[in-house]
Amino acid sequence: MLATDIHRIADQTHGGIQSWPVNFREKGKGFRFRLHLHIGTSMASGNPFFDDLRSKPEVINPPQNEDILGSESVNDPTQPATKPNFVVYSSVRELLECPVCLNAMYPPIHQCSNGHTLCSGCKPRVHNRCPTCRHELGNIRCLALEKVAASLALPCKYQSYGCIGMYPYYGKLKHESQCSYRPYSCPYAGSECTVVGDIPFLVAHLKDDHKVDMHSGSAFNHRYVKSNPHEVENATWMLTVFNCYGQYFCLHFEAFQLGMAPVYIAFLRFMGDDNEARNYSYSLEVGGNGRKMIWQGVPRSIRDSHRKVRDSFDGLLIQRNMALFFSGGDRKELKLRVTGRIWKDQ
Repeated sequence: MLATDIHRIADQTHGGIQSWPVNFREKGKGFRFRLHLHIGTSMASGNPFFDDLRSKPEVINPPQNEDILGSESVNDPTQPATKPNFVVYSSVRELLECPVCLNAMYPPIHQCSNGHTLCSGCKPRVHNRCPTCRHELGNIRCLALEKVAASLALPCKYQSYGCIGMYPYYGKLKHESQCSYRPYSCPYAGSECTVVGDIPFLVAHLKDDHKVDMHSGSAFNHRYVKSNPHEVENATWMLTVFNCYGQYFCLHFEAFQLGMAPVYIAFLRFMGDDNEARNYSYSLEVGGNGRKMIWQGVPRSIRDSHRKVRDSFDGLLIQRNMALFFSGGDRKELKLRVTGRIWKDQ
């Protein structure tokens, strides 16, 4: 296992080379060697798309703990790094930023013959030319920078939402894709709303900005009326939010086109993660003229988009002919009464 000590980062000249002396020592043995990692600064100016990578002169004290890179921290990207001496070096993090897309770089990290780096995703975009010095890129990998990245532990980007873990550089993206603190998208389906936030923020957003009806209680009885049932479009009819058991639930009812036939669907979504949603169940009932349809299921998390739930038919599905029959049979007006309740499974 290699332990890495980064002794200093020096910006020697404005148009020259940044030199990183990095000591590598084989843990438990006397063998050590010294590696200089050279990355050239920008020689292009005036083009904001290709910002150069610069690092201010800075002296960084090496960590004192020889066991700072334990195998459990580097080789298991799903677990937060808990070693107290894992230090995030901001200057190194800047050097790991791709100068083209400005995102963090992950292996393979490419470099030109002058030492300028960029991510593998941007290499085809620059037509194999270094965006900094315009030299041909070739297929040179910056292995030293990849090893430096392996020594870093970074905070989750959802830290402001409550995630306090520190994660190995190469495991950070996987964690963030599954982080329980990541914000939710607005569940309102009547428009392409791009608002994101935690649950209390979204509840206030739905009430204030979308004017959604808010109800308390676990039982509901709603009537949906449309004067011309033949004018069915792919549009949401109604969203209602219920507050019960200390949680929030979204009841959707809408009309959409299924092939050549219009259909109606009602379903419930849980404002939280899927593992919490499985603690609840709900039932929906619609009927008329002595007939009745009943649906029972588990609410889907709002992590699943409204369209994904609707297109999976995970709810009470009513064909138009049956909906008109429930409405009285005269086929002139749609009048559906949907009742239901939510309960917590024991």
